Amino acid sequence: MGGKGGVGKTTVSAALAVLAASRGKRCLIVSTDPAHSLGDVFAKQLDDKPRRLLPNLDAMEIDPDTEVEAHLARVTAQMRRFASAEMLPELERQLKLTRQSPGTQEAALLERIARLISTPQPDYDLIIFDTAPTGHTLRLLTLPEAMAAWTEGLLSHNRKSEELGKVLQHLTPKRGRDIDSPFETPQTNELSDLDRKTRDIADTLLNRRRLFHQARRVLQDHQQSGFLFVLTPERLPILETARAVSALQSVNIPVVAALVNRVIPGDADGQFLQRRREQEASYLQRIEEELGHLPRPQLPWLETDVQGLEILQQIAEQLAAQGF
Repeated sequence: MGGKGGVGKTTVSAALAVLAASRGKRCLIVSTDPAHSLGDVFAKQLDDKPRRLLPNLDAMEIDPDTEVEAHLARVTAQMRRFASAEMLPELERQLKLTRQSPGTQEAALLERIARLISTPQPDYDLIIFDTAPTGHTLRLLTLPEAMAAWTEGLLSHNRKSEELGKVLQHLTPKRGRDIDSPFETPQTNELSDLDRKTRDIADTLLNRRRLFHQARRVLQDHQQSGFLFVLTPERLPILETARAVSALQSVNIPVVAALVNRVIPGDADGQFLQRRREQEASYLQRIEEELGHLPRPQLPWLETDVQGLEILQQIAEQLAAQGF
């Protein structure tokens, strides 16, 4: 689920989750936005562990700080295995500094998203992500290649990288081989000539890269995944949505619909609303021109804020009436 900030994607995500649960699907809704509002919409306190809200419906808000700590703890444990004892204090100092470095939270969130996507979830039939997909998704798609480039740069500056260079051969796509083809594990004969420490490094790098490959394959599988954009009939949301749809479709990510939210109800009256409706009509026409190749369901502008299960169930009924 994605869209420009403030268009109502959290509300629509929550209503779709309620609808799916009412149909007997075991659903998990996950907020990956650091400025969480999912708990506010449900009027429930949420954290980074699934909480049962309704029969068949769990919800959680991934906490970026918690993910960073877990991510750095894993890295620190790996460094202790690979680094010499005299290097450990400096490595740990550098890792502490990275807690507030640009991109650290995003890297940790991406890894958590990738694990949720690529790991079988026997407790759920459906996972809904309340997030802006154009950033997260495109980064997930490019991470395997980025990791190979990063590793190559790292090894090129290592004077003693002859053995580790062999690892790189297994991290970099070979000419003529599909980037998504399975990678050999360090236990296969191709890595048998490496010493144990180097095989451990290879194992870590390969497993991490394989995780992002698996997530990418799930995202690109039309049978498993689909992105729903939410927008309002206004100029900037239309422009941003059109660009986002094009970006995702260019990398074979299925986009299932562009839901137009906060459409002025037909029975709203008054001169002010009449003028707003005339302007809205021009934007609805533009949405048809820009996104006419996608289904374009609509939700009306509501009289009140959205909070609590009762109003979410009403929105879910409106979504069901439009074919969801």
